[in-house]
Amino acid sequence: MFAVMKTGGKQYKVQAGDMLRVEKLAADAGETIQFNEILMLGGDETVVGAPLIEGAGVQAEVVDQIKGEKVTHFVKRRRKHGSQRTKGHRQKLTLVKVTDILPSGAGKSGVKAAVGAGSVAAVAVAATEAKKPAKKAAAPKADAAPVEGADDLKKLSGVGPALEKKLHGAGVTTFAQVAAWTDEDVAAMDEQLSFKGRIEREGWIEQAKELAKG
Repeated sequence: MFAVMKTGGKQYKVQAGDMLRVEKLAADAGETIQFNEILMLGGDETVVGAPLIEGAGVQAEVVDQIKGEKVTHFVKRRRKHGSQRTKGHRQKLTLVKVTDILPSGAGKSGVKAAVGAGSVAAVAVAATEAKKPAKKAAAPKADAAPVEGADDLKKLSGVGPALEKKLHGAGVTTFAQVAAWTDEDVAAMDEQLSFKGRIEREGWIEQAKELAKG
């Protein structure tokens, strides 16, 4: 079976096992991609799209990102004080190996669609990834085991058994530690355990200083 597919504004006739150089794609070496713009399928019978064949696809493995042969471009301006210029250019390409031709069901294959590196789709995906917030460090589990020799942090205003276990999980076990917190420490603990200003609101540092005295 063969297929005629379209990518990068060009058409290619391919079959399984073919090595192909196409316009640069937004994919890394080793990735499997799928071309979904299929114009014709041939084999036991020929199917022609109108203009595309719905559900058909060509799957391929990205072998490498390469550059084409150097092309020399010469420009000369025919004027009294004309000028001339020579430029060289090597087109960025992607080398792929065709692995399978799907006459139908390509939309449910789950394989990443092949998109050009400079296409609107590729730029949109990159922008979406850049906007994703960084993952927060996981807060310690509330059921962490009790710490021997720890102060009774439940004496702090608003601290119950569950919150005390969270503090232990974060390495806070004594009043002296709380009493020595700086503004940076408070901000970090607010972020890590989602206290939302509770430390300052409840006055933990002043309470801890008094409790640390015994």
